[in-house]
Amino acid sequence: MQSLQVDLGERSYPIYIGRGLLGQAQLFERHIAGRQIAIVTNDTVAPLYLEALCHTLAKYSITPIILPDGEAFKNWETLQLIFDALLAARHDRRTTVIALGGGVIGDMAGFASACYQRGVDFIQVPTTLLSQVDSSVGGKTGINHPLGKNMVGAFYQPKAVVIDTDSLRTLPSRELSAGLAEVIKYGLICDAPFLGWLESNVDALRALDDAALRHAIERSCAAKARVVGSDERESGLRAILNLGHTFGHAIETHMGYGVWLHGEAVAAGTAMALEMSRRLGWIAEAERNRALRLFIRAGLPIVPPVEMTPEHFLGHMAVDKKVLDGQLRLVLLRSVGDAVVTADYPAAVLQETLVANYQALFEQLRSQ
Repeated sequence: MQSLQVDLGERSYPIYIGRGLLGQAQLFERHIAGRQIAIVTNDTVAPLYLEALCHTLAKYSITPIILPDGEAFKNWETLQLIFDALLAARHDRRTTVIALGGGVIGDMAGFASACYQRGVDFIQVPTTLLSQVDSSVGGKTGINHPLGKNMVGAFYQPKAVVIDTDSLRTLPSRELSAGLAEVIKYGLICDAPFLGWLESNVDALRALDDAALRHAIERSCAAKARVVGSDERESGLRAILNLGHTFGHAIETHMGYGVWLHGEAVAAGTAMALEMSRRLGWIAEAERNRALRLFIRAGLPIVPPVEMTPEHFLGHMAVDKKVLDGQLRLVLLRSVGDAVVTADYPAAVLQETLVANYQALFEQLRSQ
């Protein structure tokens, strides 16, 4: 087992990474204060891992809360199901909520924990690659609104993150590729050597090679922990973690939550951010192409939905969380490994980026 620390003073917490961790009771017990536990999961993950986790934590009074699966259910109505179950089972302020599932479960269970009786402890147990390398770390919790993704939520840190890599054995290949979008992101924004490692190991990752997976997860979590430790509430540096997300969130909102997986939308959104960085003269065409080839090899799209017009993008992006004082800030690259958050760009360059022919670029790169 490997362990990392997210350094946030009194809110610091460990990230445990390894195989078979769902069966290691001591990892959980050191972070559970009371006798009550609520395990929030969904109807896809529950048949796979809920019984095993309940067995590991059998000494506690456990309330399973099984939600419907999918981004489409990341809303107020589903959130209320968590509160209903906690209240019906009379959970008190010493309860611990455990999020067992992917990013949707982690975000909703964390938000419910932040709200229930004004805050109870929770532990993240992410079961998808995307949630293991991104959403389970850093304390961002929340739900979607019809007008924008993740627009209602709270910063609320877990007591621990327990990453059992065995859970990736049951992950569909499409979900695995979606997680690789966030892994590649870390190489692009702050770890250029890692990007080179990914180019050599992306096939091993897609083949579920355990050593490769553990290295990629550890390297990604370490990168995110460094950024979060420097800027917990995204007042500056942390925003670089959103490379591709402003374009990507527009795709998710417009197409309907769950039609595109989050990682798929981030990949296409990152292609747009890379193209805009190239048009600004910050990165070379070869650097853009290098990154896009890696996304393609990871099984990810780099072409945004053909039905989305520039007006669609701009309309959705206008309500993005990075809009300040009416100015849309974007995460772009000055070079591989060096991301910047800026609103200082010509509007014409953004417009050119929105109408660029990504399908032709995809065909060119795939044939090389």
